[in-house]
Formats: sequence, C-alpha cells, structure tokens
Amino acid sequence: MDTSFFIRGLIIGFSIAATVGPISVLCIQRTLYKGQLYGLASGLGVATADAVYGSIAGFGLTVIATFLVSQQGWIRLIGGLFLVYLGIRTALSKPAERAAAAQANNFFGAYASTFLLTLTNPLTILSFAAVFAGLGVGGASKSYLSATIVVLGVFTGSALWWCLLTGGVSLLRGKFTAKWLLWINRISGVIIVLFGIFALLSLR
Repeated sequence: MDTSFFIRGLIIGFSIAATVGPISVLCIQRTLYKGQLYGLASGLGVATADAVYGSIAGFGLTVIATFLVSQQGWIRLIGGLFLVYLGIRTALSKPAERAAAAQANNFFGAYASTFLLTLTNPLTILSFAAVFAGLGVGGASKSYLSATIVVLGVFTGSALWWCLLTGGVSLLRGKFTAKWLLWINRISGVIIVLFGIFALLSLR
C-alpha cells in the first residue's frame, strides 16, 4: 500500500469537507440540537458522498460522470428544494434540553439526508477528476489500487473533519441555554434556506 497516496487523499478529503457551506451549518445545528453522535452521523453521510464522487472520478467512470453533469439542472433543483425544506424544518425545531439518545432510524435519517444532499452537486466530480489527474491516479492512469487508496484517504480525511467539528461543537453545547439554542436553530434555518434559494436562482 502506497501511504503517500492515502495521505494525499486524506488531505484532499479534509480540505473539501472543511469548506463552509449549508451542510456545515446543518451539522453544527444538529450537534447542538441532538448531540455529537447525531451531528457525526450527518457528517459521515457527507464523507460517504465525497467517497462516491471520488470513486467516479478516480476509476474513470466517465459515462456516469457525464450523465450526472448533464442532468445537473434537475439534480440541483432537487437539492435546492431539499435545502429550503431542511432550513424551514430547522428554524421551526425546538431545542432539546439535553442530547437525545436518538434511535437507530434517527441516525440513519441524519446520515441519509446529508448523503443525498451532497450528491446533489455533481460538479464535485469535476473537482475530484482534476485533483486525481494531478495526482496521476485518475481514469487515464490504469492503477486501480492507487485510486482505491486515494478514495479511502478522501473518506478518512472527510470523516476526520466531521469528528473534530462535531466534537468541538459538542463541548460548547452545555454552555448554551435553551433560549440560545432556539435562536441558533432559527438563524441556522434561515442560512440554510438562503443557500437553497441561491441554488435555485443559479439554475436561471
């Protein structure tokens, strides 16, 4: 196993995950609302989607990539509407008094929602394709082992970021009163809705 490829993939995954966007806001809000495990489940959904797009780029699955990019209008429409829905739901949610012991289906819902939301940005494939080409492990390189190692690194790096973020936010959770948490829900919801509206306007 070439550890250099894994390390490069880890750095790529960490850097992409650390980009501030609607999902970052959503994961922070969920961590404050229901605890670190719920926020981490959301973050792992993002990491999985990053790994999926990384796999498409790394293994040179151009047919799938071309199809997703050609259909990006419909995909981003769905993503924008989903963001608006999540934003409204977040703004109207009431904070729990303590971190909830969420059931398995709640964790799966948190994971699935961010996984699907991340997949609604097919242009991510192009970013991964450019990075993989620079590393020499893209479809043109016939090294499937190298591509696999990089994808594993991407997932690990992304997951590491979400562990750090949700862990840090969880430590601060106890310092917020119920009133503060309520306002955080409202502000987070508005920000997510604005991201959704921006995504919808970008379709014009």
